[in-house]
Order: sequence, then C-alpha cells, then structure tokens
Amino acid sequence: MAELVLERETPRHVCCIGDIHGYYQKLQNLWKNLETHLGFPAFERSLIIFLGDYCDRGPETSKVLDFLLSLPSLYPNQTHVYLCGNHDLSFAAFIGVLPRPPNGHGFELTWSEYLPYEEREGWYKGPGYESMHVQGRRWGGVIKEMFNLKKGTEYKGSIYDAGPTFESYGVPHGHHDLVKAVPEAHKKFLADLVWVHEEENACIDSSDGSSHGLIAVHAGLEKGREVGDQLKLLRSRDTSLPKVEHLSGRKNVWDLPEELLEKKTFLVSGHHGTLHIDGLRLIIDESGGLENLPLAAVVLPSMKVVRDTDVLVN
Repeated sequence: MAELVLERETPRHVCCIGDIHGYYQKLQNLWKNLETHLGFPAFERSLIIFLGDYCDRGPETSKVLDFLLSLPSLYPNQTHVYLCGNHDLSFAAFIGVLPRPPNGHGFELTWSEYLPYEEREGWYKGPGYESMHVQGRRWGGVIKEMFNLKKGTEYKGSIYDAGPTFESYGVPHGHHDLVKAVPEAHKKFLADLVWVHEEENACIDSSDGSSHGLIAVHAGLEKGREVGDQLKLLRSRDTSLPKVEHLSGRKNVWDLPEELLEKKTFLVSGHHGTLHIDGLRLIIDESGGLENLPLAAVVLPSMKVVRDTDVLVN
C-alpha cells in the first residue's frame, strides 16, 4: 500500500510596512521590492499590514491614499490592514470624520489637558474649531517656534508637520477649505482606520510548524496594564481621549508586555522613528518621515527587512 504523504502548506507571509508620511515614490519602490523579494504567488496571497501615519512631512499624501485605496482591486487575493497613526487621527479630526466619542460627549472636552500649549502651538481657530478634537486643532494650527530642536528640522506648518498634507490637496496650510478638497473616498478611508489588528496564527515557522500570534498597533501597548483591557479600548476607538497612548506614546509603549512573551505573540508597531527588532517586539519606522532615510518593511516569518532603497533582481 502506498504511503500517504501530507505536504505542509506553505505559510502565508506577513508584510508590515512602516510609516509612509506622504512619500509616494518611496512607497512605490518598497512595494516593488516586496513583490520581487517574495515572488509570485507568495506576494499575491500575503497579509499586508500598514502601520499607520500615511500623511504629513512628505509631499504626496493624496497620492499615497489613492494608492492604498487601489490595492484591494489590484491585489484581490491579498489581505490589507490599515492601522491608524496619531497623524492620521489628527487629520481625520480636522476634516470632521473622526468617530464620535462612545460616551456621547463633545470633542471640546478633549482640550483642557493641552491648553497650556495652545499659544505656542498656534491651535487652529477657524470655522468648525468649536467642536473639533484637540489633536485636529493642533494638527491644523500654525506653530510659532518653527524649529524642532528635538529633530533638528524645521516644522512644516504645525507641530504635526501637516503643511505638506494641505498642499497635496491644493490648499494652503491651516485653511478650512481642506474639508471640501479631500475626496469622499479619502474621508471614508480615514474614518475607517482601525486602532489595532490581531491575528491568532499570523506566523507559522516552516521549520518546526510552530505558530505565533501577532498584535499590530501604531505605537505599542503599555507594559504595566492588562493587555486585554488595552485591546478592548483600542477596538472601541474611544475618541473621548485627548491622547491615545497606544498611537502617540513613546517610552511607555516601547517594551513588550510580559503576557505577550508568554503567549509567543509578536507586537509590531511603527511611530518611533527607528528600526528595532528584538525577539517578539518589532518597531518598523526607519525613516521617521525624513526624506533622506529609507522606508522599511519587515516580512514574517523570515524577519527579513526590505527597504525602498534596496536594489533587488528578479
């Protein structure tokens, strides 16, 4: 009797793409390099997770969103996940498409924590500001101190460097006409962005068949809090918060919670302006929105880092 041989299915690849920040050509180059690296049909059936911050700093936010919106029709066998970054939340807040707070309160209640910074940051005070989330007012404002000492660069309009995003839609920075200039498809894209993505069996190691879970969130999870509670908050997209630490935090969301280490679950983020791969904690934001640094992605389960600047041969 012939022996029955069961072939192990080739594991699906997961591509986690760092903060794009309006750099359309970098995104195009990175996409081509991912396609070359994985080949067909592996790339065609991959899970693609965009880690957020599609806007600001770079010059072509509008073209970036057009490309992202085109992917489901161009690659129907891929799965696409679009995470919300802190810049995207603020863009959505300014143009009035941020989901309403689940508690029914108005966005003006988010202002108080940041009021000491209002004058220095030059918060937006044009039409519609009375009912705008604080991050939208900061995003569309005009900062008075134009040099960013921390980064050694000039601010581009506001503390969020939102000027190039306005310009990509043909609108001067800080002008309310942006609300009319942004296409409805872009508004829906921003309104629908998820704050967290979870996969129980995202990565299967082909060498031994072991599987890993994956949680993707723009900045990270706080180490000292229950992971389940944080995931519940992120799923709810609670916009009553003046600042969402999981989208905007720094040191407090850098580390991997112990619970995820025990469960062998990857925590993947962008946001931090660096490339950091340490066991199950992956931070993929090598460019930080700076023109002279590469846009990077990590491919799982191989942990291969692919950049827009790589020269790959088919």
